[in-house]
Amino acid sequence: MKAYVLHGIDDLRYEEVQEPSLKQGEVLVEVKAAGICGSDIPRIFENGTYSFPLIPGHEFSGVVVKTASEAEDKWLGEHVGVFPLLPCKSCVPCQKGHYEMCRNYSYIGSRTNGAFAQYVAVPVWNLIRLPEGVSFEAAAMLEPMAVAVHAMRSVGIGEGIGAENIKERDRTGDGRVAQNKENIGAGNLKEKGSDPEQGTWQDKKPGVIVCGLGTIGLLLTMFLKEAGMDRLLVIGNKEFQKENILALGIDKKQYFDSREGDVVDHIMEYTGGLGADVFFECVGTNETISEALLATAPGGRIQLVGNPASDMNFDRNTYWKILRNQLTVKGNWNSSYLHSTEDDWHYVLERLGRGTIRPERYITQRFSLKDLKEGLHIMKNKTREYVKVMIVP
Repeated sequence: MKAYVLHGIDDLRYEEVQEPSLKQGEVLVEVKAAGICGSDIPRIFENGTYSFPLIPGHEFSGVVVKTASEAEDKWLGEHVGVFPLLPCKSCVPCQKGHYEMCRNYSYIGSRTNGAFAQYVAVPVWNLIRLPEGVSFEAAAMLEPMAVAVHAMRSVGIGEGIGAENIKERDRTGDGRVAQNKENIGAGNLKEKGSDPEQGTWQDKKPGVIVCGLGTIGLLLTMFLKEAGMDRLLVIGNKEFQKENILALGIDKKQYFDSREGDVVDHIMEYTGGLGADVFFECVGTNETISEALLATAPGGRIQLVGNPASDMNFDRNTYWKILRNQLTVKGNWNSSYLHSTEDDWHYVLERLGRGTIRPERYITQRFSLKDLKEGLHIMKNKTREYVKVMIVP
């Protein structure tokens, strides 16, 4: 089969390789769509990966065309999305059902061969069936959408429950979950002592800030809107981002370009001096995280979503904000996947199935597999505006 093989840093070759041999419990997926993730750029061009040679690519969907044994034959011909993380299933987080926090995981496309190829070997456990009408391109965006949903649900926004509310399972693995009734959406976070009937800022100003409008920030905003969150302020720094966000139905007054003024000052003015209930930081820089700490209301929550672009250092006064305002600062990593309607992947899939979200709008470029490098270089060199670059047959 044809594949792009990473032989070393900045040494990606399109070549003929052997079709994957299947282990027990695996199937062969013919790749029908594969997205290029922002993390693929440093992996390919700067930092390398865990071992060479390796086929990158972890955002993908396809059709099951071969199985390792008759036990998996029911999957033949199925249209599938793929959860790319391969958990050990024996460490403490795995035993609690937090597979995204596995201590000994592998990963399709970064630790084992991935989807920049015609075929990929995938454990049956990692397959998710696609409802009728869900396109391969939309399904190839399941992974970044689930990451966005994980951030949203972890602070209590959205139907069902987030990963942080999944109770520790018993060792029988029956998969039962319980909902923490106290974990409420940001729109329900009331200022102590205020009366909603008296016209507080929450009746007319946003309770939620999204800072950073790359792929995850845009997808997160899409899901926040779908969940009914209209008290939003989104922060970007490009005209292209503004165009994308306004197309979602965000009012012009709900968008702020960080190039036009001080972010903290704008947020405080916009919220009547109170700050945000929930601040999603989707950039990963020292500056934007400091802004989140300074612009979040007392008792508020900061959800860190962006991968770090540098070391983080806070001055004393910024750190005091965490203490004196009793802020909750929470990390976000990957997504919950439990083979259950309660997990992040099924949350996304259910909305794809009923058509309330349309991620294809964010596919800005499409390339064939052999032209993959053109897409990579657009992202690496920023030669064109992009959100999601998609590889299709």
